[in-house]
Amino acid sequence: MKTVRICFLWHMHQPYYTDPVAGSASLPWVRLHATKAYFDMAWLAERFPTVRVTFNLTPSLLIQLKELASGSVQDLFLEHTKRPAAGLTPAERAFLLRHFFAANWSTMVRPYPRYHELLVKRGADVNREDLERLARLFTTQELLDLQIWHNLAWFGYGMVARYPRLKALRVKDRGFTEEEKREVLALQHQAITEIIPCYRRLAEAGQIELTTSPFYHPILPLLIDTDIARRPRPETPLPQRLQAPADAEAQIQKAVALHTELFGTPPLGLWPSEGSVCPEMVPILRRAGFRWMATDEDVLAHSLNGWHREAALYQPYAVGIPGDRLAVFFRDRKISDAVGFVYSKNTAEAAIEDFVRRIHGIAHQAPGDHLLIPIILDGENPWEHYHDGGEQFLSGLYGRIAEGSTRWSDGVQVIADTISHALDNVPPAATLEHLHSGSWINADFKIWLGHPEDNRAWDLLRETRARLVEVTGSLPSDQTRGAWEELYAAEGSDWWWWFGDDFETDYREEFDRLFRVHLRNVFTRAGLPAPEFLNEPLVRVREPDLARKPIGLLLPTIDGLVTDFFEWRGAGTINPAPPLGAMWKAHPLLTYIGFGFSLDALFLRLDPDEEMLAGQTNMEVELHLETAEAAHKLVFSLSGPEPSAFRLYSGSPGQIFSETNRYHTICRRKVIELATPFKDLHLQAGQEFKLSVVVTQNGLEVERYPRHHPVTLTVPDTDFEARLWKV
Repeated sequence: MKTVRICFLWHMHQPYYTDPVAGSASLPWVRLHATKAYFDMAWLAERFPTVRVTFNLTPSLLIQLKELASGSVQDLFLEHTKRPAAGLTPAERAFLLRHFFAANWSTMVRPYPRYHELLVKRGADVNREDLERLARLFTTQELLDLQIWHNLAWFGYGMVARYPRLKALRVKDRGFTEEEKREVLALQHQAITEIIPCYRRLAEAGQIELTTSPFYHPILPLLIDTDIARRPRPETPLPQRLQAPADAEAQIQKAVALHTELFGTPPLGLWPSEGSVCPEMVPILRRAGFRWMATDEDVLAHSLNGWHREAALYQPYAVGIPGDRLAVFFRDRKISDAVGFVYSKNTAEAAIEDFVRRIHGIAHQAPGDHLLIPIILDGENPWEHYHDGGEQFLSGLYGRIAEGSTRWSDGVQVIADTISHALDNVPPAATLEHLHSGSWINADFKIWLGHPEDNRAWDLLRETRARLVEVTGSLPSDQTRGAWEELYAAEGSDWWWWFGDDFETDYREEFDRLFRVHLRNVFTRAGLPAPEFLNEPLVRVREPDLARKPIGLLLPTIDGLVTDFFEWRGAGTINPAPPLGAMWKAHPLLTYIGFGFSLDALFLRLDPDEEMLAGQTNMEVELHLETAEAAHKLVFSLSGPEPSAFRLYSGSPGQIFSETNRYHTICRRKVIELATPFKDLHLQAGQEFKLSVVVTQNGLEVERYPRHHPVTLTVPDTDFEARLWKV
């Protein structure tokens, strides 16, 4: 019988938000995620004792959970919650309006009538300078309700199931009291105190494995030597060279020590920060007692001379010198990304069936009788995008794995196993003579080095470290420890995540400040004046690109080619780049989305990324068009042979569609172009309609453009261009 071991590794991580000198934390994500993902994932594991999984708990997260449990650190957001609503100052009221809607609006704000009502009153997009004026419009009761909902919405299904009072408060919805606020915060603190003991209990029972990462989540290869960034990308602009292998070793040894203290045994496995690996790490990890580490499949592809995915991926490999080797696992990117980015857009039943289908495919295509499928992803952020926090999907999936003998098809047994237990049963049969240097993102280090902001941050780190090395011998031991601890915190990868132009968040400036705070604290701890350059921000504030509406009429030739420069000039566009947030996914399937119209017809142009689409099957594009009275979608294949036609489906908004027509005005060569007449969409000049583009695979929504709201357009009339003309 063929045995397939699914090895889930849920990575739980937060950067070190605490300023130890000030004794405060400026961002609330450890506390809020504690009542949702951290508690939920352990609670759910307890429900399925035969499903064994691996959790990676980073030390920077664990020490903040300890700080919150003990109350040794002030939490800025918590302090603003605790303030009696009647006594809030104008600045505090503005703080609430700015920050207390920081959640996924679709899944954590709109489902709760009062919370959504308060968001509507504030407005979806407000300027900072308007906040105090807006805050004066809110009553004391509204602000108190906002304080509670900011915390209540973050409770996940595990806490709600264990403490029915939370459900009762959600049902109450509004008109909360200060006493009820204290109840909510007490339950929040209860969740925080239970997390570490719960994970330890599950680990001691053998149901889960606990692993770690470098202490403050640094990119170890770059800490060892920033010039390593040139290996995967020789053209990378480099900062002044930093070589700190001793710091890399310290980050590992400190992680092992804390893990052993909290969980009773040292970790056997390591998820390197962002899956970042290089050959120089191997002896460091072996000295620390690690048995295995994991990274991304793309690293494996670059490590082998030849790459056949199904034949190569589903097994561990050995790296290092004979007699002292380390096992390496490589994550299945496709399934991991489906859990992280795709399944939340679909029903739990459809997602589970797709997951099962993928496992079936691997079981029948990959050679060998014993397969290991590492599914490794963020264990906290994805669940904000699931409407129920992922409960139906995860519980259904775990139940599917646990039921019966777990035979999903003839001759195949599927088991959910911890990575170390799987390694006991399937040790490495192959050795990598070369381990590629790279991360789980594009198998390189571009996210953290190369942009001027990134490189300037590395220079600041190098200069601060050099000064600390100079004075270390003259400092008392307690000052030395404190100064080095702050330097290690500044080495965390999360600060660099937000430097440069790769990602975007409302809190970029705060991440920049925290990085420089840790560097400044190095000098403070050492009793030295901090240099002035640490007061200068590294980042510039940027606005994300939005969808752009057409500024002229079009008349493209539907031939699958950009016939000339002017053919699509004036078209509307939607940026297809992945969202610039805390999670990352592979390149977009489309590199350009353009749309526009003549007086009679609607046009769409898509530029597929052929490399990303290679080997993909059963993918379709749906162009969704909706008015208040009717809804339509144009559907055609994105994979397989060139589409010769597209289908028009129509119906009422929110109702089942039926096919109403087929068109041959579509062509795919270099690009995809199509046209459809307005009259068949029952759209008339001056009428407003909404447009979005959806990509599906096997019936599951994979991508939606724009991601949150459709583009609102108006059917053009003969004066359309005249109204848009500007001197």
